[in-house]
Amino acid sequence: MKISGTMNETPRKFEKIAFVSSQTAEAEVARKALATRYGDAPVDEADVIVALGGDGMMLQTLHNYGDRNVPIYGMHRGSVGFLMNTFREDDLIGRLERAEPVVFHPLLMEAVDKSGTRFRARAINEVSLLRQTFQAAKLRISIDGRVRLEELICDGVIVATPAGSTAYNLSAHGPILPLGTALLALTPISPFRPRRWRGALVPDRARIDIAVLEADKRPVSATADHYEVRNIIAVSARLDRDTSIDMLFDPDHGLDERILREQFVY
Repeated sequence: MKISGTMNETPRKFEKIAFVSSQTAEAEVARKALATRYGDAPVDEADVIVALGGDGMMLQTLHNYGDRNVPIYGMHRGSVGFLMNTFREDDLIGRLERAEPVVFHPLLMEAVDKSGTRFRARAINEVSLLRQTFQAAKLRISIDGRVRLEELICDGVIVATPAGSTAYNLSAHGPILPLGTALLALTPISPFRPRRWRGALVPDRARIDIAVLEADKRPVSATADHYEVRNIIAVSARLDRDTSIDMLFDPDHGLDERILREQFVY
């Protein structure tokens, strides 16, 4: 995730709000209450999209509507809510007008499977490769065309954005990256050889290429957030600077504060 700006230059007006929610009862009840109170515009006509649920719902909303040049504001009505603001029915218009935008670029994953078919998908959090069977994966990692790791034997590997660094990447003992950092985290999952390799920090302008070795014997899948491709032989990941996504956060509870706070949790 690349931060392009964090302050409003001119006040925004939010007259038409579109509400979307996860399928949980809690989120749906919240959506109906908010729609009754503030109206519910069609997504194509909205000035802002308000997503209700957890982080999974926010990722789904970003993927579905992130290319519409409309800001997205999440409120927590689910399980994990790292990307969500606190839920309150009152003063929604005021909160939206005071919210601070975070504009970022997603990762672009390009994958090739054993049949030679090519796939493209974008990721807000991470691109990850995972073994498909009981046998560990064998991977070769190159950065900007130069081989940096000839052979990594592992359960998989993650390429994470700063926002995604607190998700799967953190669970795999990868580093937390502050927002605005021009870096991507490259983190192995259960590395077997080399045992002491714990990953790398890569400039976010770099292209990361991962080749699957012994693909027939050791099949590997690749995912960009929730999009999965199986039996892949090669994957590349890079920041997609041609695509921008706009999220809104309450000024007293922004992503910078959440990422800083996450580093002091024990």
